[in-house]
Amino acid sequence: MKVLVFYVNSFGYEPRTKNLDNAPAPGVGIEIKDAVLAFIQVEELDEEKDVISREKKLVNHLKWVARKNKTQRVILHSFAHLSESKASVLFSQQVFDAAQKRLENAEYEVWQTPFGYFLDLKIDAPGKSLARIWASL
Repeated sequence: MKVLVFYVNSFGYEPRTKNLDNAPAPGVGIEIKDAVLAFIQVEELDEEKDVISREKKLVNHLKWVARKNKTQRVILHSFAHLSESKASVLFSQQVFDAAQKRLENAEYEVWQTPFGYFLDLKIDAPGKSLARIWASL
């Protein structure tokens, strides 16, 4: 799994183009302030392990970044451009859903961007230490 995390002053999106035939309706765009924004690519090798081990590794990383940036808000964004390897859509969605549940159980506010859509993005990210972190989990 590859993860590129930004601390953002604000993040907004508007659904633009559906890129998965069976993706559910995306709803309307939103704006979120003071959050950790995680661009996540679940890889094919991740499927050799179980969903729980993958989401636990992801959540631990996101909680660490959130603590460093003094926020309890996390945005999960599927971004299949961090590696040439891609897990199945089903496995990726299961990792995202499990990570969201674990984070919410730890009293984080969590959002997922619409899975299966290209989005127009607005990102306001400050240039400070630990505001941008890449990891291979």
